[in-house]
Amino acid sequence: MKTSNTSSGFTLLEMLLAIFIFSVVTATVYGSFNFIVSSIETIEAGIDSGEMAKVCLDRMITDLTSMHVALLPAYKQPGFNDDPELYRVVGEKETIGGTECSKLRFASSEHLPFGQDSREGIAEIIYYVHETDENIRVLRRSDSLYPYEPFEEKKSDPILCEQVKSLTFSYYDEDEEENDTWDSESGEFGYGTPVAIGITLEIGDEVSSSLFKTMVNIPVSRKKKE
Repeated sequence: MKTSNTSSGFTLLEMLLAIFIFSVVTATVYGSFNFIVSSIETIEAGIDSGEMAKVCLDRMITDLTSMHVALLPAYKQPGFNDDPELYRVVGEKETIGGTECSKLRFASSEHLPFGQDSREGIAEIIYYVHETDENIRVLRRSDSLYPYEPFEEKKSDPILCEQVKSLTFSYYDEDEEENDTWDSESGEFGYGTPVAIGITLEIGDEVSSSLFKTMVNIPVSRKKKE
């Protein structure tokens, strides 16, 4: 009796087709995995930036709502050779690493003691953007008690925020007029202090960034002199 000799193996074409399908499935799964991982990293980076910005803005709101100013009639308009008024409010613009950023000086009862110095009092607080040796812009907070020394940037000043792309303060008077600078020792501003300060903070890198805004109403302010 003759028996049929039928092969039960795969042909070369079937093997090549199986390898092709496997390659397509593997590439799809790998691409999806990379997308999921990169998305998670992006979300986590956004959460980190949001948390950092919240802590930073909360600190600034606390400082500004505790601003200390000299009120009329006790406040005296400065003379030509007089020393700067202790509780002045000065908002300036400066260029840091090719980017224009705001710098703000004011007095506040929110002094934060460091080390063994547990004194309390009205502190001179200065927010300024500083570029590190690694060309990263950070927002620092200078805090010193009286007698106030001439300001200079220090690496020991606490960092409120990292990866700062821009920082802008907007100053509002009692007429709700907006100014991008302020000087309470200047007749241009009627020797008054702002009633509100807007803060715009941008955090990020060359690829992406996040923008955060808030408005702080100052509980105590000195009206402009007519």
